[in-house]
Amino acid sequence: MAAPDQVPNVPVGGDGIRLGQFLQLAGLVDSGGEAKEAIRSGTVRVNDEVDDRRGHQLQVGDVVRVGGRAARVSA
Repeated sequence: MAAPDQVPNVPVGGDGIRLGQFLQLAGLVDSGGEAKEAIRSGTVRVNDEVDDRRGHQLQVGDVVRVGGRAARVSA
């Protein structure tokens, strides 16, 4: 698992982005269907807590992890 200072920043437009959209934008999944399945199966963590809400609005600074991959929401 990447150390917090080694997590890549992924810029998003506006004030935030939904979890399902961010998974695709960050390249943590390949499709919306894969994002939905990863979220439903409990393998997605936001700020080190399992998150099963596909529509969860992420904010700048949130760190999303799927398996051994991670990305940070940035402005």
